[in-house]
Amino acid sequence: MPNTYTQIYIHFIFCVQNRLCLINESWENELYKYITGIVTTNNHKLIAINGMPDHLHLLIGIKPNQSISDLMQDVKGSSSKWINEQKFVRGKFSWQSGYGAFSYSHSQLDTIIKYIMKQKEHHKKKTFKEEYLKILESFKVEYDNKYLFNFLDY
Repeated sequence: MPNTYTQIYIHFIFCVQNRLCLINESWENELYKYITGIVTTNNHKLIAINGMPDHLHLLIGIKPNQSISDLMQDVKGSSSKWINEQKFVRGKFSWQSGYGAFSYSHSQLDTIIKYIMKQKEHHKKKTFKEEYLKILESFKVEYDNKYLFNFLDY
């Protein structure tokens, strides 16, 4: 798009269906590379990706050529299909419906990248539910508990 200049950074958060801990360390890097390929193919830039066995965080530099919902549908649909084709899990793998999408300015990138890359340390102190609710509250997002991710209490 000539003469179109944008700087849009979105932090995405989404979960494995029923918050099952299915993403295994033995193949998580392959998953991250696969998702990076999906994002790149859609002409966006994946800046950071990391997660836990039950959820992922992505920071993407978005181009205005695609809606956020279409990008997430492609990322989640294509990656779950790929996971199933690779037979990384017993049964059928799927992502939970919905996602979180939060915008950041360029000046906040270092902070959010560090946050995403330190997920495993972060979750030694906080549950996913605590983390997600804190993000919703800090962005002043109104929400209905019945539409939040299916939170499992461990």
